[in-house]
Amino acid sequence: MMDTAMQESALGAGQITVAPVAGKADLDAFIDLPYRLYANDPHWVPPLRAEVRELLTPGKNPFFEHADVQLFLARRGGAVVGRISAHIDHLALAMPVEQGMGPGTGNWGMLEAEDEASAQALIARAEQWLREKGMHRVLAPLSLSIWDEPGLLVQGHDHSPMVMMGHHDPRYQAWIESRGYEKAKSLVTYDLEIVEGFPPLIQRIVASGEKNPRIVIRKVDTRKFDAEAATILHILNDAWSDNWGFVPITDSEIAYVGKKLRPLVNEDLIMIAELDGEPVAFMMTLPDVNQVIHKIRGKLFPFGWARLLWWLRRPTEASMRVPLMGVLKKLQSSRMASQLAFMMIEAIRRVAVSKYGSVRAEIGWILDDNQGMIAIAEAINSKVNREYLIYDKHL
Repeated sequence: MMDTAMQESALGAGQITVAPVAGKADLDAFIDLPYRLYANDPHWVPPLRAEVRELLTPGKNPFFEHADVQLFLARRGGAVVGRISAHIDHLALAMPVEQGMGPGTGNWGMLEAEDEASAQALIARAEQWLREKGMHRVLAPLSLSIWDEPGLLVQGHDHSPMVMMGHHDPRYQAWIESRGYEKAKSLVTYDLEIVEGFPPLIQRIVASGEKNPRIVIRKVDTRKFDAEAATILHILNDAWSDNWGFVPITDSEIAYVGKKLRPLVNEDLIMIAELDGEPVAFMMTLPDVNQVIHKIRGKLFPFGWARLLWWLRRPTEASMRVPLMGVLKKLQSSRMASQLAFMMIEAIRRVAVSKYGSVRAEIGWILDDNQGMIAIAEAINSKVNREYLIYDKHL
């Protein structure tokens, strides 16, 4: 007898069944599916399977401490043809509605499907699960948290994503929008060449700041990793607290992310700005480990681990990504905030070029209405090279 939680759909060629992931075999199938679907996509970067499994495992990923999560698989004729996650973040439910989340808002993500029929059946099942849990609205896709991989790639399919960024089948946009989903927010990344330096105006702003005795731009001290992480968390939670989509990061999540990122952390690529001795801003830059993961096709064994470890010890010819930066709210919208941002960008640019042989970098994600960050990105002659959409739908 069919599980009561299973949904059947007659869409497409042959009957599609969508059922909750149950057991190791199902989880293996959930993790493995994208490797088959993107096997011929030269720009897809296969994630490390161990990383995906940890992301989806309660007790390992602290997201589960404040969220309900259900994974689903779609099958046709016994063969797996799609997957999706549905989740409710209880910290997001407590946020003000005007900031994007709020009461009654659930999410789905990690959508992968062979065809439109499979995608439609999966999204319908995720929506049903959210309604059964009392949700009346959905923001999607989020995989899993807003802090992980938010949004659907709609621009930039012609080049590979950088570290901690998603890559999606371009057909998904039409499939999702056909179910009544509308744009809630756009997230963009900016690409820039960094070898030649920035325009004269920016150079003058940086030079002026370097002469100001009140300002110190320093690299993080990895010997004091926990203390430095706490400083960055304080700035981040304050700087981003009014942003659309903001959900507080818990202490256990900071510890989890710190452990994951530690192999990627180079202390001269993460800057903290101090004003009159107080840490007021930070900028995190990561070398693009996807350059190596793409070459080893996401496989650590038998020899991938050695190649990855060697590169992590001293990244060479590494492109750089700036995934996070923030300035305390009391300084935002001030000239000082912009000056600190330009000084941190320039400090990291110099190191990236001279020490790591970098020629390009990406900044993002940036919300499409974040005028301050957009102005900074445009001032250093960077251009939008990738766009992700987060969709909204009332259930």
